[in-house]
Amino acid sequence: MPKILLEMKEIVKEFAGGVRALDRVNIQVEEGSIHALVGENGAGKSTLMNVLSGIYPYGSYEGSIAYDGGECRFATIRDSEARGIVIIHQELALIPYLSIMENIFLGNEQAVHGFINWGKCRREAIKLMKRVGLNELPDLPVNKLGVGKQQLVEIAKALSKNVKLLILDEPTASLNDDDSQKLLDLICELREKWGMTAIIISHKLNEITQIADRITVIRDGKTIETLEKGKDDFTEDRIIRGMVGRAITDRYPARGECPVGDVVFEVKNWNVESPYIVGKMAVKDVNFYVRRGEVVGIAGLMGAGRTELAMSLFGKAYGRNITGQIFKNGEEIKVNSVSDAIQHGIAYVTEDRKGSGLVLIESIRENTTLPTLPRLADRGIINMHREVRVAEEYMDKLHIKAPGIYQKTGNLSGGNQQKVMLARWIYADPDVLILDEPTRGIDVGAKYEIYCIINQLAKAGKSVIVISSELPEVLGVSDRIYVMNEGRFVGELSREDASQESVMRCIMQSNAQKTV
Repeated sequence: MPKILLEMKEIVKEFAGGVRALDRVNIQVEEGSIHALVGENGAGKSTLMNVLSGIYPYGSYEGSIAYDGGECRFATIRDSEARGIVIIHQELALIPYLSIMENIFLGNEQAVHGFINWGKCRREAIKLMKRVGLNELPDLPVNKLGVGKQQLVEIAKALSKNVKLLILDEPTASLNDDDSQKLLDLICELREKWGMTAIIISHKLNEITQIADRITVIRDGKTIETLEKGKDDFTEDRIIRGMVGRAITDRYPARGECPVGDVVFEVKNWNVESPYIVGKMAVKDVNFYVRRGEVVGIAGLMGAGRTELAMSLFGKAYGRNITGQIFKNGEEIKVNSVSDAIQHGIAYVTEDRKGSGLVLIESIRENTTLPTLPRLADRGIINMHREVRVAEEYMDKLHIKAPGIYQKTGNLSGGNQQKVMLARWIYADPDVLILDEPTRGIDVGAKYEIYCIINQLAKAGKSVIVISSELPEVLGVSDRIYVMNEGRFVGELSREDASQESVMRCIMQSNAQKTV
């Protein structure tokens, strides 16, 4: 009989206003296992882990937590870390200008009589880095690393605290397929070699079914079921049915009647130099167009330059020494600032909703109307009643789950934050909408709703550009696809000709031509 390392019983957590995030949740985690926690955005997964780790202290919730044979009453996160429970959040808690070594021991400094022993720090950091497969100098600042390697720094940091139970919240949300697989392999290796137990929260169900021993499904703050590998149906369709309460037969809704019109948006000979490295071109001689009512996908590996292209088109929000032309409805336009872009009917939904997309300390109401305040103003004074009506209308239209429009966006789930960003730009009524990773880090149910919104925008005659690292997503929503690699467009595919194989073939052929 496997040992139960962790048992959380009848956990209830309420927030201000009587919002019950957890409603008698139960979960058991076996020692030496990988246990997945899945559910829609706002189901309560992260809240449950925050209860476990002491971010929400004992006394702020109901229920009991038993861990490694004893009851837990954690007052702070330091209390849980002292017991070997370490949580790695989706937004990495690293200081970019400090070295790998300094970040690994941040808050856990190797000090004697108040003085840090840097020699010991370096030696221990090298051991931990080797354990996670990070082959870099320990003195290297973490901002010189890619996101995948930064994740490894976070895991090394957890190992420095003698972790016994590692909690990973959306660990692969920002990683490409290769880095995701390496991270999953590392988690399995830590379990096999070192006996570490892990709880993983993820919306990538193919990864969950690959590495998890058991899966607990949470819906609307309640435990629905726990599935066990080798005993229960461990398929993605079965998990989705538990998450959303119904089967989703088609992940990508049919477009329906949506005639494609004339070219609305065209870019010619677009070049963008990196603002960080002199002479390095982030975007090289890009040409493309989008028609009215058309959804155009931009596919490519991480680092291909897709986000740099999108941001540079949106009022030169990225890059320097930008050259090229932008045409709208056949006439050249000058877009030298974000306000210029908005005035010309161009909108950009960023991939970084928390960093640069939303004002997290402000409400749904304020975030929804932020770029269109002049439209809601009378003689320079905002008409509050009109603003409230707009926010309530779009909260209802996009099915944003929140107590009301005065809820702070920082307290919303990822999927609902994404919908607030979409609401903002849909109300702005742009002609061209650029969506950068529109479903990153959100669940399958919320993804479906966003795909439906994309279809509605196209049906309304908007020109939509979708950038996504998930090839099935680009293939599922696009009428045409441009393939990007190392700053260039290396292929254009119709919906009929597009497949994962044809996209990768374009990338590989461009790499082969470069080496000739």
